[in-house]
Amino acid sequence: MKKLALALLVLSFCLPTILTAQSSQPTTQPTIAVNQIHAGMRGVAYTVFEGVKPEPMDVEVLGVLRNVNGPKGDVILVRLHGEKVEYTGVVAGMSGSPVYLDGKLAGALAFRIGAFSKEAIAGVTPIADMLEINALDKSPAEDAAATKPAVTSVAGKTAAPGDAAALPGSVEGYANYLQPIDTPLVFNGFSEEAVRRFAPEFASAGIVPVMGAGSVSDEKQPEPLEPGSAVSATLVRGDMDIAATCSVTYIDPQRLLACGHPLLQFGAVDLPMNKAQVLATLASPLNSFKIVNTTEEAGVFVQDRHTGILGVFDKQPEMIPVTLAIHSAAGAKEFHYEVLNNPRLSPVAIMATVFNALHGTNEYGEEITYRLNGSINVKGFPEVALKNMFVPTENGQPAAMAAALSLGERFGRIYDNPYNAPAVKSVNLDFDLVRERRFARLESARTDVTEARPGDEITVETVLAPYRGERIVRQIPVKIPTSASKGTLRILVSDGDTLDRYSRMNPLFARKFDLASTIAMLNKEHSNNHVYVSLLEADPEARVADKVMPTLPISVMNVMDGMRGNQDMIVSGESNVDETATAPLDYVVSGAQLLTVTVK
Repeated sequence: MKKLALALLVLSFCLPTILTAQSSQPTTQPTIAVNQIHAGMRGVAYTVFEGVKPEPMDVEVLGVLRNVNGPKGDVILVRLHGEKVEYTGVVAGMSGSPVYLDGKLAGALAFRIGAFSKEAIAGVTPIADMLEINALDKSPAEDAAATKPAVTSVAGKTAAPGDAAALPGSVEGYANYLQPIDTPLVFNGFSEEAVRRFAPEFASAGIVPVMGAGSVSDEKQPEPLEPGSAVSATLVRGDMDIAATCSVTYIDPQRLLACGHPLLQFGAVDLPMNKAQVLATLASPLNSFKIVNTTEEAGVFVQDRHTGILGVFDKQPEMIPVTLAIHSAAGAKEFHYEVLNNPRLSPVAIMATVFNALHGTNEYGEEITYRLNGSINVKGFPEVALKNMFVPTENGQPAAMAAALSLGERFGRIYDNPYNAPAVKSVNLDFDLVRERRFARLESARTDVTEARPGDEITVETVLAPYRGERIVRQIPVKIPTSASKGTLRILVSDGDTLDRYSRMNPLFARKFDLASTIAMLNKEHSNNHVYVSLLEADPEARVADKVMPTLPISVMNVMDGMRGNQDMIVSGESNVDETATAPLDYVVSGAQLLTVTVK
């Protein structure tokens, strides 16, 4: 009987409060429930202050805060003691550090109290809440993170120092009382200008970036991960790197739990999980932080949840490889890197890295033009062709920013559909750099006649005014369609952007299409180095996804009008019956004019 009782006692210690569903093996680490924790209890926490070995900190329980981290989201309030922690205070990068009470795992350091705090007081996420995270959700990261509302919970965002101002005003004061410990983001290989320009985009996705101190490499780190070790989630890796670092809370042979709060709360994710080395811990009255080197890959983070992140070993992440080449008179430069595959962050990561690569070369300047040839390759679909030119705009936006925004917009449209989760296999970008502003404004346009008959050929003459250059005259022959109706025929002379905006001006165009139609529409968009001439007739036109049906008879329109409720149909009162363009010009063309011809 005594042996049986002893065996049951040992078994009770070996079973966790809640098992994660990734592994059938129970945790061997005994845990303590929140209802067994009370003020005055003493324990120990572990974190890395320097190097790779976790160091102990004494812990004193101050109490339990009920329902402060969402419904039934309790937080254990503790005071940390020890020579180092009393000097540094609660440190950015310390989140996830395991806390043990009576030799049992109680949870992870996850919250700090305000700024300029004189005492190292922190909030602990209970381990039972973290063990709820499971990796059996096999939905792909693209699907799980498709469209999420803004998170306003106290633990809803993880960011760098000063993130309280990024939270909605209604919770800003509360966040100053109890907010997630910052997770340092290391932007390695990025200029300050690149980080500054894209900070709003990162912030809208849940990250406030900071030029974190440290670096990223694939250097081997033979020391095994253990509770308290530093671990990094990588968003971009290669010739440019972005990584966020926190601490390991729990580990077994199959998985680990870290952070104690979300990185982005995207749900299912697919992020490289790397070991990390702490070079130093910098004490600051505002916000102490760890200077971190991210080292060898250790697995993949597969879950990013409200109470922490979960990583698994022996798995490779599916990143998007990017090859970016810049050709100039000084020679060629090539960049190779990978970005995470995520609907909200991939477009931002692409924009930031492209701008950073273009901005970070010696050839960069204000008077500059880029010619882009490239492609986005999506598994199972035709490649998205990228062919355009970019110049500094009149409002002072640099050409590199225009190129980055254009690519981000295309990436966003590929991801932003409710039907398919895109598997982007690769991105290839080839930029030719010209050291002058190749820009031309459409100054005037006219026709050689004011009246014509169906089938006649007329000439549209355009005058382009280049930036600091001689005017350019182009004559464009246009044939009046034999089916043209009598009356006024409108002729739109424009750049490619205007023509694309014109086709999307109907509010119904805001409908989202499937991935095949989206890619087809992207490939039909116009380059910005041509002058286009479009003939517009006053007959209705219908669009179903990327298919266009111009000049429909009234009888057909009456039939199709009844289909609008269950079809992705756009109906406009004017049809583009013909389109002609100049040969490619070595200028970014801007401007539009509307002409009229009477058809007899």
